[in-house]
Amino acid sequence: MRRERWVVLLTLGLLQAFAIAVGVYLIAHGTEQLPVPTAAPEPTPTPIVTAGPVLVGAADEGPLPAKGTLSALLGDALGDPAVGGKMAGAVLDTETGETLFDSSASTALTPASTTKVVTGVAALASVGADTRLATRVVRTGGTSIALIGGGDPTLAGPKADPKKRIYPRPATLATLAARTAKALRASGTKSVSLRYDASLFDGPKTAPGWKPTYVPEGSAAPVTALAIDEGRVSPEMDARSADPPLATATAFAALLEKAGIKVNDNIRPGTAKPGSPELARVESAPVYQLVERMLTLSDNDLAEALARQVAISERLPHTFAGQAQAVHQVLARLGADQGVEVHDGSGLSTSNRITPAALAKLIALAASPKHPELRTLLSGLPVAGYTGTLHDRYDQSDSRAGAGLVRAKTGTLNGVNTLTGLVYTGDGRLLSFAFMANDVANPARTIEALDKLATIVSRAA
Repeated sequence: MRRERWVVLLTLGLLQAFAIAVGVYLIAHGTEQLPVPTAAPEPTPTPIVTAGPVLVGAADEGPLPAKGTLSALLGDALGDPAVGGKMAGAVLDTETGETLFDSSASTALTPASTTKVVTGVAALASVGADTRLATRVVRTGGTSIALIGGGDPTLAGPKADPKKRIYPRPATLATLAARTAKALRASGTKSVSLRYDASLFDGPKTAPGWKPTYVPEGSAAPVTALAIDEGRVSPEMDARSADPPLATATAFAALLEKAGIKVNDNIRPGTAKPGSPELARVESAPVYQLVERMLTLSDNDLAEALARQVAISERLPHTFAGQAQAVHQVLARLGADQGVEVHDGSGLSTSNRITPAALAKLIALAASPKHPELRTLLSGLPVAGYTGTLHDRYDQSDSRAGAGLVRAKTGTLNGVNTLTGLVYTGDGRLLSFAFMANDVANPARTIEALDKLATIVSRAA
């Protein structure tokens, strides 16, 4: 300890002596002769080349691309004789709404799944981004209970793999059954009769313009307010149940039995009275996450459920006709209903007609800072070459430069290929676009042409 104290004292003494010596020198000679240290020059940083932002930012950071150059490049691609059929397109500046390219942009064509952009905008604007869809169980009197559908097709059934990573995380029928059993046991109830209520949705279960093969082939389930695993017979299969509400109620009864609650065999439909005491509920992910999933995966069942929720929110009939009217009502409030005629929410209907100008305007609307409630429409769009329905595209020489830059919704039906989305140009200008092809003879070549068109927009200057 003594030795360490002496070291400290000696160090302090030397520092003091040095300070005194410097002071004496400065008094005698001034500061001019002191050497001035010079910093070593900073090394020239190696530039890091990154892709421009995919999502919306400051849309007016870069200059508008030259219309003439853009029109010439896009015009040549649209005129590809290998595509054939009817092709139309539009490109808009998202900041000003100015049309930068118009090739029959006001021509209404069959949109296929780009219809989901319309559905997404309407759901976010009307139903609300944070709204959740509830599946409930109520007591209808004595030992009678009712399972009530709230229109959540993502509700996971007992066959769903709990370890599978799904975005957004769905509510589960098993959780609902466990909560119901707990509430019943707490009230001393050990045996129940079960009804199921899917009355929230009304009218036909398939839309005008749907082909009769859609349900059997698994393109979509019958549209009902009560379903598990989107109406699938099994989560890993496309095959659909002919009666999703009954299949859901049957699975729910089996789960209650496992939890120690006996369920009478006579399971049948019924309508619960408003105000019936609630025993349990589970809720879906919020609507904004459902919209993202719908767009990324092009989820037909989810699209129909969301469109029906728009009808409910707008207080119109809970039918296909009602939801079509409701969607137009919402778009009219946004000033974006021109050029849009829809008969379903998914785009499976061959009766739908939308113009490229209308689709590009809806994308631009979602990018506008005036409509932050629509922003998740953009985050749900697949990214070229990476996610959703674009994960295996943009690998051709004409489109490879657009991989990671183009964000867009695809559309595909027999004879129909469409693409609508947004992209930053090389100069940082955010543009929306829509390219549509009908009466397609060569689908593979048409898809390549659509990807090339979007890539051209991304490289516009």
